[in-house]
This record gives sequence, C-alpha cells and structure tokens, in this order.
Amino acid sequence: MCEEHRTEATPELFVVGRRVRPRPRRPAEARRAVERAVSERCRASHVPCDAQALSDALLVVSELTTNAILHGGGITDFHVAVQGRLLCVSVSDRSAALPVAREPVDPQGRWRPGGHGWPIVCRLARDVRVTDLPSGGKRITAMVPLS
Repeated sequence: MCEEHRTEATPELFVVGRRVRPRPRRPAEARRAVERAVSERCRASHVPCDAQALSDALLVVSELTTNAILHGGGITDFHVAVQGRLLCVSVSDRSAALPVAREPVDPQGRWRPGGHGWPIVCRLARDVRVTDLPSGGKRITAMVPLS
C-alpha cells in the first residue's frame, strides 16, 4: 500500500493508550493536508511541484471526502502519503455501498445534478481501490500521479 506521510495537519493524539490522528471534517481540511504533504516532499527532494498534478490531486481528495460526507455517513479515517511521484490518499466512511456514476440525464430527459465525482476520481487517479472494512464501511484508496 502506501507509506504514511505525517504532516502538521495529521498530528498524533493519544486516546486510551492508542494513537489517533484527527481526520478532516471538511474537504478543505483534507486539501490542506494534501498540499502540505506534497509541498514537504517537493522541498525535501528539491524537485519542483507540478501545479497541474497538484490540482488534480486536490480535486481527487475533494471528491472522495465530499462523497464520504454526503453519501457515506461521514469520514471515519483519512490518510495521505507521498510515495515517489505518487500521492496516495485513503478515505474511509461508514457506508458499504460502492460508489457509482450517475447518468447526467434522468429517464425523462431532465438534467440532474451530481454523480460526476466518481468518474473524475477514476479518470485522474492511476489506481483506485475500494476495500470493505471489517468493522463495516469501506476505504477508498486512490494513487494520483504528481508529475
């Protein structure tokens, strides 16, 4: 899977003898964690960050976290890591339902909003995996190229 990269956005807390990372409550918090992880990696490796690749990564994390909040019962876990030239982001939620893409037009020919996030994630990420969690819910992990 991914090596975890901790940033200021994901400090460890100790709760009843175990480490717990605060998870984002809003997509903006998840985007900040991604920006920090990518900029730290670029600084450490002395390789300039690709602005378009970062933009793609931010869109992917926005879609995954928004969908977890709106359709998955909330974010239950969140990890961000930079591995080589890939960003690995994992978002877990309470729902076991698989993400689906909806047709933009309903059977009566009326335009309907929404349903575009999952195709965006699948188009921008190199690898996307959905894993059932033993305690219920699912984890979606996406690998987004950073170059």
